[in-house]
Amino acid sequence: MDDLDDLHDMDHRIVSALRACGTDPRVAGAARALSWAGEHAALWLAAGLAGAAVDGRRRGAWLRGTALTAGAHVVSMGVKRVVRRPRPAHVEPLVRTAGRHSFPSSHATSAAAAAVAFGALGARAVPPLAAAVCVSRLVAGVHYPSDVAAGAALGALTARLGARWMRGGARHD
Repeated sequence: MDDLDDLHDMDHRIVSALRACGTDPRVAGAARALSWAGEHAALWLAAGLAGAAVDGRRRGAWLRGTALTAGAHVVSMGVKRVVRRPRPAHVEPLVRTAGRHSFPSSHATSAAAAAVAFGALGARAVPPLAAAVCVSRLVAGVHYPSDVAAGAALGALTARLGARWMRGGARHD
């Protein structure tokens, strides 16, 4: 087997194992709720707007972080249309999906972008919640681990590249 076959096999085995966790109704419920909340980056956009509403001193940074998160999500949807990788077909999904393609995970992209952007503003709850959203996509059986990893990398990179802009051009590195 070559390296791509090995990755493909590992992707399938991990999805199968994590999807099996979803047979517990509590785990399934959590995966569904997290998947629903992360749809179209809604959770992260709401979090960014809430941050802007309550943190008037850094309102601009919160709004720019929200824009970075939305931008990362849009980029992931574009990549998905180019790559066109089908979603896992060997497991029964727990949730419906907005599209047929899985690479990269747009949920993971927006979650990681929010974790980096809002985490930089001190929102300590965002990174663990973002990780939970990423895992939920595997438990729900709608993404491969490589989809989630690529999405998370894309989101984190987008937010990191926009960090200076998010801070209003100030240099804090």
